[in-house]
Amino acid sequence: MSALAQRLTAARKAAGVSQLDAGKHINVSRPTYIAIEKGERVVKPGELVALAALFKTQVSRLVRQDTAPPMIAPHLRGEIPQAAQEVGVSEAIDKLADFVDDYQFLLKKTNARLMPVMAPPLIDRSARELEALPARVAQHERSRLGFGEREPIGDLRKTLDEVGVHVFVDAMHSKLAGLYSYVEGFGYCILVNRLHPRERMRWTIAHEYGHFVFDRDKPGVDYLNSGGRKPFSERFADAFAANFLMPAEGVRRQFEDAKARSGDVNVGDVCRMADFYGVSMMAMTLRMENLKLIRSGTWEFLKTSGVQISEMKREAGIVAPDQKPVIDIFPERYLLLAIQAWNSEEITTAQFARLLRRSPIQARELAEKRSILDEEGLFRVKLDASVLDRNNTPA
Repeated sequence: MSALAQRLTAARKAAGVSQLDAGKHINVSRPTYIAIEKGERVVKPGELVALAALFKTQVSRLVRQDTAPPMIAPHLRGEIPQAAQEVGVSEAIDKLADFVDDYQFLLKKTNARLMPVMAPPLIDRSARELEALPARVAQHERSRLGFGEREPIGDLRKTLDEVGVHVFVDAMHSKLAGLYSYVEGFGYCILVNRLHPRERMRWTIAHEYGHFVFDRDKPGVDYLNSGGRKPFSERFADAFAANFLMPAEGVRRQFEDAKARSGDVNVGDVCRMADFYGVSMMAMTLRMENLKLIRSGTWEFLKTSGVQISEMKREAGIVAPDQKPVIDIFPERYLLLAIQAWNSEEITTAQFARLLRRSPIQARELAEKRSILDEEGLFRVKLDASVLDRNNTPA
């Protein structure tokens, strides 16, 4: 099959359209349409435009001849087990597939290479000591990524992007926290629900990274089922996230410092510790319970107290910034590749805007901000300007 035929087939299936209805839409019989998807009959320009509209995609995406559309086989996290269509699973998979497809397109246009995946060693799956294994693996990963035993991980998304794990952020059904997938020829991807609070998004990234560490290329769908026991991979990912984001040595040190200041550790101290590590109040409280630093049942007490978390934070002196940093859909490298392709006229302004999921004006504004370094108005340097000493460049 040609790339166009493959893309038409993938787009039709993603849109939930039958071959019969697709044929009717362009006034051909079902056998004729099937011949189009098999690459045995050339699709006419007008038919292609009509099919793109029916499948809710762009003609430019359908006619990409260099690569076939990516196949996504994800693990998913949902709050409760429901039918896939009820929690937007198919839509989330299609969205991630589009992101990967566009990323591959930009790599081709800019002649860029993928970041090599710095994958951790595979885990011995026969070692099923849930209490010890996640903590040991999480500490190994922190060390491998350049973090010690105490400090928080600052920009988790950027950290993973630098080791070849692509993190996308976009709206999904509220029952889905995130999904991850290994895409052949591209690598490991995570899609996180931007409708969730920042702390939860951060936890989701760490949880999905836990899956990468444990079973990174295993296809399937996972739901969080409160009515039954979670599979070991889910329990591992949760425990890994807790140890990865809130290292035991660091949490203990923060706890002892708070206790030394006043002779006690109160709710405000827990709030400040949660803020320090960039996690939710629930995650920090449960982590401290697990480490036996505070009494069991503290989170249940706080949850039923009726006090809002935002109020607790204000009482603890944690001031929310006036303007929160913008979380873009795409990783930083994707944005830079899109700007490079546009600046070099490899793509049109309309394509540039579609690739960034912005209007043309917004896309231009982003390019202006990212492409130019302006220091006190003295000089302007484009990001693609070389800094090599050509006379001393090794052969």
